[in-house]
Amino acid sequence: MTAATAAHAFTRVGAQGDATEIDRHLAVEMPIAVEFGGIGYAVLMATPCDLADLVTGFALSERLIDGITDVIDIDEVAVERGVVIRVTLADPVMNRIVDRVRHRVSESSCGMCGIENLDQALRPLPPAAATWAGDPTAVFAALAALDAHQPLNRETGAVHAAAACTAAGEPWLVREDVGRHNAFDKLIGAMLRTGRGWDGGFALLTSRCSYELVEKAVLAACPMLATISAPTSLAVERAAAAGLPVHVLARRDAVLVR
Repeated sequence: MTAATAAHAFTRVGAQGDATEIDRHLAVEMPIAVEFGGIGYAVLMATPCDLADLVTGFALSERLIDGITDVIDIDEVAVERGVVIRVTLADPVMNRIVDRVRHRVSESSCGMCGIENLDQALRPLPPAAATWAGDPTAVFAALAALDAHQPLNRETGAVHAAAACTAAGEPWLVREDVGRHNAFDKLIGAMLRTGRGWDGGFALLTSRCSYELVEKAVLAACPMLATISAPTSLAVERAAAAGLPVHVLARRDAVLVR
């Protein structure tokens, strides 16, 4: 298994000009090539841990699968420059791979192709599948507890976390990655692979609230999405259209609710 951290030598220079040679553990970031049914689909720049979770959540977020029963096998192969993940999917969903690959690599030099690509980028979301019945106190509780569930970030100070929290705000499953999208995909994938649902809880992400994260939350049937940074306008619009509550700019003393 590829390590998630690597030691690198630095010179630490103080404000008074003093210099010290130190080793610093950094979060590893490397190319993760994803293949579905032998078709190269994407290359993700990610931290090489929990990769089976990553590719499972990624497949759901890309709408390539409907659930864990569509994933037949996952094979990880370490290569010189990164990792190749080969995923075998059930036959009924394989046609989605071909269709999505066609749109991802389609030529956009003409107006019609451009319109098709925009439609793919902003595909309609299904209505939110779950109802959030909690309140902001749960977000404050989750924020206070999250640090204890981020070992990789404590070591490197350079990764995002995505946490599944109970309705009361207790983080019970956390995934980390250098990429905020990857961290959430890892969390979603881990939940799919363990068969545990949100149970009225919510997701807390150590990132801004982008429209992609809103879409992942809706497709994963998450009742509510909380993030520590601000949302984009498109994220708020997409969340409202799907009926997903969001709690953003979450701090220990305040949070914006939408």
